[in-house]
Amino acid sequence: MHLALYALTAGAFGIGVTEFVIMGLLLEVSRELNVTISAAGLLISGYALGVTIGAPILTVLTARWPRKQVLVGLMVIFVIGNAACALAPSYGWLMAARILTALTHGTFFGVGAVVATGLVAPDKRASAIAIMFTGLTVATVLGVPFGTWLGQHYGWRATFWAVTLVGLVALVVLAALVPRDRSQPEASDWRADIRAIARGPVLLGLLTTVFGYAGVFAVFTYIAPLLTQISGFADSAVSPILLIFGGGLVAGNLLGGRLADRNLSRSIIGTLAVLAATLALMTFAFTNQIAAIAFTGLLGAAGFATVAPLQMWVLSKADGAGQSLASSFNIGAFNLGNAIGAWAGGMAIAYGPGLALVPLVAAIFPLFSIAAALLAIRASKQPVLATACT
Repeated sequence: MHLALYALTAGAFGIGVTEFVIMGLLLEVSRELNVTISAAGLLISGYALGVTIGAPILTVLTARWPRKQVLVGLMVIFVIGNAACALAPSYGWLMAARILTALTHGTFFGVGAVVATGLVAPDKRASAIAIMFTGLTVATVLGVPFGTWLGQHYGWRATFWAVTLVGLVALVVLAALVPRDRSQPEASDWRADIRAIARGPVLLGLLTTVFGYAGVFAVFTYIAPLLTQISGFADSAVSPILLIFGGGLVAGNLLGGRLADRNLSRSIIGTLAVLAATLALMTFAFTNQIAAIAFTGLLGAAGFATVAPLQMWVLSKADGAGQSLASSFNIGAFNLGNAIGAWAGGMAIAYGPGLALVPLVAAIFPLFSIAAALLAIRASKQPVLATACT
């Protein structure tokens, strides 16, 4: 694999840490800025909104720029945004700085995925995407716990200074290792790009992403109460168990890339089917502590095994025109799925069958995702073998 892939991984690591680390620092932020915990929690929603809105807008605005220039420019914004978070004098300033930082997220992963696939042979493209996304998974496994510990011991601002430093390192590595574009990007007409995305297989691919990740986050958002209230673990056991979840993320991400390189259509249906089965069985697994630990790791593996295949699908069906924009839209689709899943899980707890059955409710989403994927495959006139669902 090209060394530049690991430069993209470094950038993905920094972005992953800044997205998720705030979850472990809500108490510290709310105390210092004198806001409620629920208001501090909106810093997560604000970031997600910035990703969803910023991805297509920045991708369109930078469409004629060399891709290396885009990636380096995004990392500059990332560094400035995190430094602004560390210096924020008030809640409003912190929210604005979070949204500024989030603007880089979708476009970095969208353009980065296009760059990654151009660095390797055609039969390694999905694996290249998976390597880039490994930065996100490692951020979840190592970066977020360390950032949380740092913020709890030295203040939440120290965490954002640390992420700023990570961004500076990633900026240098990207500038040094990512090759210059071999040719100037073709003049891009955003209307033509939108038409490319509006094709049936691409739209259905985006819908597949939304439903698939809604299922993952319907459970993951409430994993702590599931482990403590249903499985009977002590609060102190949650963090070590989540390390197992993170290990599953890394393994599933790399496995999904390899499967997609072999057969893209089968890998999408297969990984989504495994995800649906995992979520359904978690309903029973949480009643046993050993099974709960095992299935928490399996959820990470099954959930992230879908990432590279889904990203590769959208890239392949955009077929050149609008490829970067389609890739960025798919990152927004992941974030939209996160939001829908968290909402659905909360509704199930408050008004539905209750906390214990949240995984069973979540399992419905991958089934919708499989249906959308089958329609996408049919729309693209790719045959689905009988073994695709096994």
